[in-house]
Amino acid sequence: MLHIVILLPFLLSVLMLLIRQTTRFHPGWFVLPLPAVLFLYFLLKISAVRAGEPIIDTIAWMPSFGVDITLILDGLSLIFVLLITGMGALVVLYSIYYLDKQTEGIRRFYVYLLMFMGAMLGVVLSDNLIILYGFWELTSISSFLLIAFWYGRERSGYGAVKSMLITVFGGLAMFAGFNLLYVMTGTYSIREIIQLAGTFTDNAMFIPAMLLILLGAFTKSAQFPFHIWLPDAMEAPTPVSAYLHSATMVKAGIYLVARLTPVFAGQSEWFWLVSVTGLFTLIYGSFKAIRQTDLKALLAYSTISQLGLIMSLFGLGSAAGFFAGRQDAVFYTMATAAALFHLINHAVFKGSLFMVVGIIDHETGTRDLRKLGGLMSLMPVTFSVALMGAFSMAGLPPFSGFLSKEMFFTSVLNIREFDILNAGFWLQLFAVVAWIASVFTFVYSMILVFKTFGGKLQKDKLDKVPHEAPVGLLLSPVILVSLTLVFAFFPELVSLPLVEPAMASIHTGLLAPEAPFEVSIHFWHGWTPEIFMTLGVIASGLLLYKGYTRLRVLDREARGRNTLNRVYDASLQLLERGSRRITDAYMTGSNRHYLLYIFSFIIVSLLAVLLREPGIRFGMAQYAELSFYELAAIAVMLMAAFAVPFAKSRVNAILFTGGVGYMVTLLFVLFRAPDLALTQMIIETVSVILFLLCFRYLPKLKQQKEKLSFKLPNLIIALGVGVTVTLVALAAMGSSPFEPISEYFLKESYNLAGGKNVVNVILVDFRGFDTLFEIMVLGIASLGIYGLINLRMEEDQRQPLQRDTRLAVPLRSNDVILKTMSKGIIIIILVFSFYLFFAGHNHPGGGFIGALMTSAALVLMTIAFGMDQVRKAFPVNYRALTAAGLLLAILTASGSFPFGAPFLSHAFGHFHFPILGDVELATAVLFDLGVYLAVVGVAMNIILTIGGDKRWNS
Repeated sequence: MLHIVILLPFLLSVLMLLIRQTTRFHPGWFVLPLPAVLFLYFLLKISAVRAGEPIIDTIAWMPSFGVDITLILDGLSLIFVLLITGMGALVVLYSIYYLDKQTEGIRRFYVYLLMFMGAMLGVVLSDNLIILYGFWELTSISSFLLIAFWYGRERSGYGAVKSMLITVFGGLAMFAGFNLLYVMTGTYSIREIIQLAGTFTDNAMFIPAMLLILLGAFTKSAQFPFHIWLPDAMEAPTPVSAYLHSATMVKAGIYLVARLTPVFAGQSEWFWLVSVTGLFTLIYGSFKAIRQTDLKALLAYSTISQLGLIMSLFGLGSAAGFFAGRQDAVFYTMATAAALFHLINHAVFKGSLFMVVGIIDHETGTRDLRKLGGLMSLMPVTFSVALMGAFSMAGLPPFSGFLSKEMFFTSVLNIREFDILNAGFWLQLFAVVAWIASVFTFVYSMILVFKTFGGKLQKDKLDKVPHEAPVGLLLSPVILVSLTLVFAFFPELVSLPLVEPAMASIHTGLLAPEAPFEVSIHFWHGWTPEIFMTLGVIASGLLLYKGYTRLRVLDREARGRNTLNRVYDASLQLLERGSRRITDAYMTGSNRHYLLYIFSFIIVSLLAVLLREPGIRFGMAQYAELSFYELAAIAVMLMAAFAVPFAKSRVNAILFTGGVGYMVTLLFVLFRAPDLALTQMIIETVSVILFLLCFRYLPKLKQQKEKLSFKLPNLIIALGVGVTVTLVALAAMGSSPFEPISEYFLKESYNLAGGKNVVNVILVDFRGFDTLFEIMVLGIASLGIYGLINLRMEEDQRQPLQRDTRLAVPLRSNDVILKTMSKGIIIIILVFSFYLFFAGHNHPGGGFIGALMTSAALVLMTIAFGMDQVRKAFPVNYRALTAAGLLLAILTASGSFPFGAPFLSHAFGHFHFPILGDVELATAVLFDLGVYLAVVGVAMNIILTIGGDKRWNS
């Protein structure tokens, strides 16, 4: 069921692209039910998870590599999925009223949002590190698309690229750390790695794995110094900011640290890195927030600050690992409980505050604090929501933020008793830093509320006449901010069903069996040091709020002086300049130079291995003797190849090249390889047509001969490549320590895959992954060709292309005989292509060969009757046909999941039909159909795109 839950957002995103946009309904209403239903579904799982019964679903994907799609819903993941779906529902509801249904790209907005929601669910539910990494990077991609939603704005593009570069950089580092964990433990399963915790800490790769994983977590959760992407991400629409930066994307790094705490807890490096980085981010973010004049920028830095607070708490909670199995461990796990409770509180009050800022911008036309003021009487409901949310963020009673802030103070005070690391002085500073950061938090919370809603109204500086927002905009923030009161007076609603099970997930094996951990959160604990610290925060915060405008260091943000942003920009410019210089050095525009680089590398690298490896032998004793026909075909092929560089026209060069290909076809026939012969023959035929169509884009062929000195490097490279490839082929046959795998394919082709044509069975079953990725590559290549030709620069469009009319191939023939004969020939070719497709599983043929044959028929039709007639006879969007083929292949490959079989597993059997009798059916035919559609789409998209350039048809 969990797999379906993850799949639903992606399916709905595809559906959003297919449905037509109407003026009657806002597309958000189609999206809203999904997160709401998912939220209710996960709520119903609380009782099972609380009882210690995690829900685990597994689908075999690549068992031989230890990669299975295993999803687990335990206490920790339950908190996050509730945040993702609950906040998702409220954000979608808010966006319906925030974004007009006529907004350009509104459906695209929801497609990106659903993609992000599904990716986040995948991150927090995945038990396999490889699957987690895949979803992790998908969150970076989808967040990039969301941040760049207003792609016409320069800052939107800048912020999207910045977030992508930083988070993907961290993700790649994290991926390396995951692989180091696999090397040490032999598994990618998080549960199994946790069970092995403590057995591999002495491994030399343990600390590097920890550092790399933390790099990924810190970049994603905007920890210093990687926080610089988050303020620029505020260029996204406000619903996106409310979702990504309160409950989802920035919490992914927090989740990763919490999930892997059982693995690294008890390591001093983990304790110091996580807690100190979090505390520094906390005080830095709170200090920067005070200096902002834009409300979203203020909330951005406050988010950085709050993320640092949560991160530091998880670091402090990891101290329990030093006391694993002892009673003392309970004392330090209080920090983890505080982190989990504040995680929920932060999502609640920060989400409501982002929505409030969106309302202010929506109703006044500005977010600039210097233009705002006096909105209290005009927007009383919005003011009430802002007041409650800001007070909760500041940690003031009677709101839930007060409780988690008190637990934070308790944690930094408790850590002073931590005497294992012999760092008493530094541990004492934790409480001081926490208190100072809380003062700053109080100040920017007051600025947010009273600088916006208090003071004097400045109507002349506002773009709109301010008024209260409609009920639809207010509903989501009111629901969220109300929870700050509910969780404050009834904290057991969160602590018992959510925090305690999450604690059990994080601190597995750390607590003594006779001392189970219980989370107890109360509003009042008496006159404790924490209360006096809070009173000090309020008193100092009020003084600082009253006088911060007199302090130049706090009064305003210094424009253009953000050192870290300048370092990022300068580094990016340096990389661009350096890469441009390197690229200009070897990208000369000469294909000859490019081939020299490629072939030289091949020669040096392969020959070095072949000549230095002692186990390689170049024996030829096992090869059969060449027959007369084979020698004749080889001789003709060599002569045709030798004639290519001496051809005086491109037509002759293409004909000689085609001759080489047809001789290879003949060799395949002599070697009794009909599948390969058919494929080679059709490829050569279609390629010749394609080359002829490409003539129009090429400059005139130089007729003058070059000096021999310029040909000598070509000769050396050509001979070197020939010798190298020959030696590789000889070494492959003479040095392999394994039995030929062909025997396995011949023996098991029918038993395992239900097909007698071994070549086709290999393509669609044994090596189906290769085929799937090959048609993906073909699809991408065809789209690239389409883009290069049809989306050319405006300057090229204005300048008429000067072509060599002598080489241009007519796009329509006037030959009556050709037209007459083509009508019958095309039908014969199409019928034969269908035969090849259906017979391919047991006889020569298959989806790939059938698709090429169909493309050949369409090419012949194009030459005989013109492209317009082809489009009329077959009104097909070949790019869509390629996508349909890919989708069918992927769906067929995934169809094995419901039956508990790995990805790309096929089934076959015999069935009795009336009239037809006994018929063998195999699911591989559906996969082959996907290949057929994709290849036809690719081939015809390329042919029609190159041959149908409007500049040549005018």
